[in-house]
Amino acid sequence: MTDTPATDMNKQAADWFRNLRDRICARFEALEDAQGSGPHADMPAGRFERKVWQHHQGGGGEMSLMRGRVFEKVGVNISTVEGTFPEEFAKKIPGAEESGGKFWASGISLVAHMRNPLVPAVHMNTRRIMTSKAWFGGGADLTPTFPDATDTDDFHVAWKSCCDRHNPDYYEKFKKWCDEYFFLKHRNEPRGIGGIFYDYLDSGNTDADFAFTKDVGETFLQIYPQIVERSVHKTYSDAQREQQLVKRGRYVEFNLLYDRGTIFGLNSGGNVEAILMSLPPEVHW
Repeated sequence: MTDTPATDMNKQAADWFRNLRDRICARFEALEDAQGSGPHADMPAGRFERKVWQHHQGGGGEMSLMRGRVFEKVGVNISTVEGTFPEEFAKKIPGAEESGGKFWASGISLVAHMRNPLVPAVHMNTRRIMTSKAWFGGGADLTPTFPDATDTDDFHVAWKSCCDRHNPDYYEKFKKWCDEYFFLKHRNEPRGIGGIFYDYLDSGNTDADFAFTKDVGETFLQIYPQIVERSVHKTYSDAQREQQLVKRGRYVEFNLLYDRGTIFGLNSGGNVEAILMSLPPEVHW
């Protein structure tokens, strides 16, 4: 058994998140190019635009945003930052009080809102955080306006296979965590059909935890484009579009009220534009 030193692991993780970003962006642009038929085939294919930002205490990130004919708005952001948490927030982060509030964090975060309401929205992120402790976290979840049994089954089968490759206990644990986390308490309803969610992953074998985190990224890159390709060419009604816009309102409510990434980003001095890239381009309540 090997266990890579923390500083080396930090670099490996940051490099991996950047590599994964590049591959996801390329795959999503290929989906844009491939739509030769369907309700938005006459629109130009989208391309990602990138914007670099600097963290005021150290490090920074890069936003990749695309608005196209398949993806109405998709952001694929990476960041590697360091600094000191505000005193009150440090009390909520493992190991942060012991580190005097000092932290290092790197990750990739993705949210896609689709033009076609028959194609589900999706979220994925993986991250590594270090205070006086260090851990991995992340996951992915699917938010359809009109749940499709095949999409749901395929999504969950992919995540179960991913988890089972690393630990037979992961899937049930992380699926349950996802169901409980992506839940709008004030409406008593789930945000979507779930997926997996994990945090504070520190099994004692950093290399194994990183291998799982990388597999989460690979699994997303494999399963979500398949789900997009299944329905992107289907026609839809104005009523279905309206229902999609209302469903997006639920997404906004969750991300502003409960989302850990939003809360962490704002309290760690992150780029506000990047933190709020998850918000949809058009929404109704």
